[in-house]
Amino acid sequence: THVSGTIGGVGGNGTGVAGVNWQVTIISAKFLGPNGGSTSNAIRALDYLTDLKKNRHVNLVASSNSWGGGGYDPLLEAAINRSGDAGMLFVAAAGNGSSNNDTTANYPSNYQCTNGGTRCWDCVIAVAAIDSSGNKASFSNWGATTVDLGAPGVDVWSTLPTNGYGSYNGTSMATPHVTGVAALYKATFGDASSATVAAWIISSATTGVITGNPGGTPDLLLFKSTL
Repeated sequence: THVSGTIGGVGGNGTGVAGVNWQVTIISAKFLGPNGGSTSNAIRALDYLTDLKKNRHVNLVASSNSWGGGGYDPLLEAAINRSGDAGMLFVAAAGNGSSNNDTTANYPSNYQCTNGGTRCWDCVIAVAAIDSSGNKASFSNWGATTVDLGAPGVDVWSTLPTNGYGSYNGTSMATPHVTGVAALYKATFGDASSATVAAWIISSATTGVITGNPGGTPDLLLFKSTL
């Protein structure tokens, strides 16, 4: 519910929070519960969305993945590739372990799209969290080659169940900002391919060193939409 408000909370009505999109359709593919979930059900959820996109011609632009856990799984990687082949982006939280994803992989954000075993355009966008000053959040993972950009993930105000609102922290909160921008770009430029949408999102971010990034190396992008 919280991430949905970030993607598509109605704006201009003086109520609650405005999402990145003010008019959007969101489809839930729930596989997590109070006690977590399984990778096999994550695959089933993603394949369900891929089927809607590929075979039922539902205009799905991206899946928003504010979840993580478990090690590398070739079956999940294959499911992500199927969604990418169908023309859907896989936007994923980089993780909240204050660690470098280049050296300690975080899944699913560390997956990469391949074609016949060779990396092609990457349908996965890995998202770190930044604060309101543009600094990397202290809890956020990072990575020069495995994290694509950062988005607001500290004190993010959004919708809660039973008509409530609340503030959360996490790369889970950063991820739907990027998913929302993907949908907004696609709504504006309907003929753009998924590869074009992903490239635009990443290239339009502000490049630079993020304050507080260990080592001070310019290995993250500050998210800054210019649309």
